Amino acid sequence: MLKTSLVIFLLLFNSVFCIKQAAEEFEENLSLKSLRDGRVTSSFSFKTLLRDAAPRDPRTLALDNDDSQHYTLFPLTLGQILRQYAITELHLTLNAGKWNYESWGYPDESGVGVGAELWAWMADGSPSSIDERWQGLRNALAGLFCASLGSLDEQRTTSPRQSFPPQGDLPDWGLPHELRHASHASEHVCTENLTPFLKLLPCKSLSGLATLLNPHRIFDADWHGIGLHVLWLPEGVEVRLNVQLVSDPLRISSTNKQDWSFHSLFDRKVDQACPIAKTSRVAVELPSSGFYRVHPEPLEIKDGQAYYNLKIANEAWNIGTMWPTDFEYPLSKPNQALVPFSVQRSLRGSTQDRGELSIVVTNHQQNTLQLRYLETMPWIIQFYLHTIRVHSDGVLKNDLISNISYVLPVAHSRPATFESILTLPGGSNLTFTMNVAKAFLRYTEHPPDAQRGWDLPPAVFTPLLQSRDDSIGRIYTPSLLVDLATPDFSMPYNVIMFTCSVVAFIFGSVFNVLTRKFVVVRLEPTEIQDN
Repeated sequence: MLKTSLVIFLLLFNSVFCIKQAAEEFEENLSLKSLRDGRVTSSFSFKTLLRDAAPRDPRTLALDNDDSQHYTLFPLTLGQILRQYAITELHLTLNAGKWNYESWGYPDESGVGVGAELWAWMADGSPSSIDERWQGLRNALAGLFCASLGSLDEQRTTSPRQSFPPQGDLPDWGLPHELRHASHASEHVCTENLTPFLKLLPCKSLSGLATLLNPHRIFDADWHGIGLHVLWLPEGVEVRLNVQLVSDPLRISSTNKQDWSFHSLFDRKVDQACPIAKTSRVAVELPSSGFYRVHPEPLEIKDGQAYYNLKIANEAWNIGTMWPTDFEYPLSKPNQALVPFSVQRSLRGSTQDRGELSIVVTNHQQNTLQLRYLETMPWIIQFYLHTIRVHSDGVLKNDLISNISYVLPVAHSRPATFESILTLPGGSNLTFTMNVAKAFLRYTEHPPDAQRGWDLPPAVFTPLLQSRDDSIGRIYTPSLLVDLATPDFSMPYNVIMFTCSVVAFIFGSVFNVLTRKFVVVRLEPTEIQDN
């Protein structure tokens, strides 16, 4: 009787566990691609889907009877943050390096701006304002990822709705949704961010594709970054964790071949797939020309990509590509562009109070392109809109800029937001210039490395007439370094040292006079003769 009850209990437990696990799905994918400059891009994607789930209604934040959260695969710490602040959609990226669009093309994840970038969609209607929830979200994510996201305060927060539309669905609660966006070019990714990132995965880094995330190789890459994306889809709430990096096999190899493998890129192999992953797949984009060999032999080749299913065999996977000849660097720039347009951005000017912002956009296609141009500048840079000039191939054409939207900066409080639409004729070079003014800061507002300058966030260009799900069209420019009027911090140091020396001399003299006892000693002649 006891054995029968135990068997029935185990069957019921297994059925409940299977139902609970069916409501949550986990998938891991890895995409690798050999670039024409010899480098290799690696894009890791870890998706967790919480089926039949929806974001929390912000009106329920006033109630204390929130349901308990029990997850099997969904990260609990992240779920608590999402429900605590009623977040509908969330995007966080931490990147280091410059993404070269012309040589590498579009990335798998569009958020490749240098530094930290955080933007979220939230519905209004809760007892606490959206700005208060935005502040709590920043602090919570800063503690979760060990990053300085608290610096994304109101002096860096903007609301550019057109350039960052929701990538998922927004609930129809009859409440307005608002966007909060902030970026900090000086914040980079490091091992302290990767460790809590791996803890959000069901298998951590013990099995599956996450075992390849070797910090010694990731942070040695030419470009690397991690990202967190939370979307609400018709199927439920999806959390996507991604890692992107661009490695140089020629730099880490002793030969002149661009051969690569898991062991050469990450110094690791995949011993086994994540047991609870629904799919564990590796996609290798095959080169378009030349002689090469992919090992091991893929089970499926479709649309120029070789696919591997890591769950079909319990063996160590060391996927790679080999070439019989040495790699030759291209001596000239290839004629075929990997992106429809390219951007060059600079801040010119020899003085510390005035400057000129210059944007040069090159259209590599013969068709006319329309781009949404977004600039988010801290209040230390002020725009002069009346000085805007637009030239197309050296000819003044101010009609190529339209739909200008400008939010004035507020000193010590709010950044400037400039948004417009640029029209690029086919095969042309468009030059956009605008004069700017640099603020004069108090000496207490300068960073410790004041002589280095201030890092300005990158500009964002988004092609129009793109579908909402097509997020690869967004292009980030490199960050800028602005030189502000900096006081001579050596003078206060000299004054402090001189003052301290004078005070020490006076104090020492007065202290000696007050504490030292002066005694007159008389020597007798007899004592002198005896000596």
